[in-house]
Amino acid sequence: MTQDPGLASWLQLTLTPGLGAAAIRGLLQQFGLPKNILAATRSQLERAAGPAAAQLLRPEQIAPAIERALRWAQEPGHAVVTLADAAYPRLLLEIPDPPPLLYAVGRTKLLGQPSLAVVGSRNATAQGLRDAEQFSKAFSAAGLTIVSGLALGIDAAAHRGGLAAEGSTIAVLGTGVDVTYPRQNAPLAAQIAESGLLVSEFPLGTGGAAHHFPRRNRLISGLTQGCLVIEAALASGSLITARTAADQGREVFALPGSIHSPLSKGCHALIKQGAKLVESAEDLLAELTAFRRIGYASTRTTAETPAPPDALLAHMGFDPVDLDSLCVRAGLPAEHVSAELLRLELAGRIAALPGGLYQRLS
Repeated sequence: MTQDPGLASWLQLTLTPGLGAAAIRGLLQQFGLPKNILAATRSQLERAAGPAAAQLLRPEQIAPAIERALRWAQEPGHAVVTLADAAYPRLLLEIPDPPPLLYAVGRTKLLGQPSLAVVGSRNATAQGLRDAEQFSKAFSAAGLTIVSGLALGIDAAAHRGGLAAEGSTIAVLGTGVDVTYPRQNAPLAAQIAESGLLVSEFPLGTGGAAHHFPRRNRLISGLTQGCLVIEAALASGSLITARTAADQGREVFALPGSIHSPLSKGCHALIKQGAKLVESAEDLLAELTAFRRIGYASTRTTAETPAPPDALLAHMGFDPVDLDSLCVRAGLPAEHVSAELLRLELAGRIAALPGGLYQRLS
């Protein structure tokens, strides 16, 4: 994909120490594109996002990291996908805390395909591994991209199944996208980079840390229309992913197992709580039929500060419209209109549609 010429500004925004994702979203809502944020005064920045935002005025401390990321993004197969990019997965705008950008290696077009999360135990049984791979292969053959976390056990088997058919697979990492964790999955990660997609919201070089993986899990479910759990103990991190999926409005599915197996307890608990029991790939595909839309429009409302009234909305009407038409109607340059569209989308006032179209939400 063609890189955003303003990528350095996005990197400065996300690499600034102490500036969290919530503060970044607030700044984007108020100012639009990152270059507008970086042109603001210290007092404006602090009013919008607190004292940490003033660090944006001291980019010299992160200049090497920005340069490293820019060089990395120029390498074949590498991309940094920002909120302003057409390739940014619209499903992530459904979740409360979408990452401002994603580092990606491989086929970025998979971010816009119908998808399913498949997760489960790291210490899976032989039967669980077979189920994960065969179910994932069937889903991939049906056109679903399989999303998982590149962990040992069920995750790895799900990725292998996804790679075996045309839907392929996305691995969401709890490290920098240039760091393979666990090391045992290095050959699998290389295969995914070649035929699927590796993604991470963490800066390059970031190692594994316990608190990274719950953040990764919200993206595994957030990128998908549904989540299938195959083998999970009651204390499994896969149950966190499943509950996050439910909170995000995704469908949750679970594969039942023996009542005597500890690795069935988590799946059975999910079923008791309302997850749909799956005995065959057809069971799940039938449930997901109504959700198999690419990049469906977000209708999520937000409790964050709403965007102020904008004249651009009047020019949009209520029919889908492209960027060029909006520029003509509003008499404004594309750069300005793009910034306003981003701010309005983050505020839940408009939705981005496939084909580069935008639509006002009632």
